[in-house]
Amino acid sequence: SLSKMPVERVRTLIDVWADRTETLQALPGVRQVFPFENRGQDIGVTLHHPHGQIYAYPFVTPRTSKLLDSIGKYGADLFADTLKFEQGSARELIKSDNFTAYVPFAGRWPIEIHLLPHRHVQHLAQLTSDEKEELAETYRRLLHALDDIYETPTPYISAWHQAPLVEAGKNVRLQLQITSPRRAADKLKYLAGSESAMGAFIADFPPETTAAQLREALS
Repeated sequence: SLSKMPVERVRTLIDVWADRTETLQALPGVRQVFPFENRGQDIGVTLHHPHGQIYAYPFVTPRTSKLLDSIGKYGADLFADTLKFEQGSARELIKSDNFTAYVPFAGRWPIEIHLLPHRHVQHLAQLTSDEKEELAETYRRLLHALDDIYETPTPYISAWHQAPLVEAGKNVRLQLQITSPRRAADKLKYLAGSESAMGAFIADFPPETTAAQLREALS
């Protein structure tokens, strides 16, 4: 499991993501590069050993297209203002020199963690060496906390959202999103009528409750 690896190996992996992002973005026709990890049968993993993947899409994904629409309506400061809103709140998990991790105010999943860099960078390859070093420690702590919430490891999807290679992508900031359907030690959240039919998610409990649970695990 990635959370059990030393920080030095997590840093190596971040360097790999940055290298592959830069290389794939240079290929003709690529519009978006997406590194991610799926862990646990409960979120659909078919290969049971720990592993991650990187997709290079020839289009802007629907999720990112919706984000671009939101930025167009709100303005270029969407990520900066989100960071200000979450920092210092009861949902904040970790605030380091260069990154803040938090449980989002309007998350969809029982466990949902977002992480943003304080500086506006569009993708992993734009991080400095010092930022990568700090990110390795912070990321490992977050994954370790997921393992400590319950007696068994928590299934999750760890997704690195990076700016698409279109003009509007200049306002998209690198963002980590970790989600899990686990809502109790022996319960998972399944999409019901409101979620599946209407796309309107209903939270099982307030985000502050999740944040408190994660902060206890982090400590």
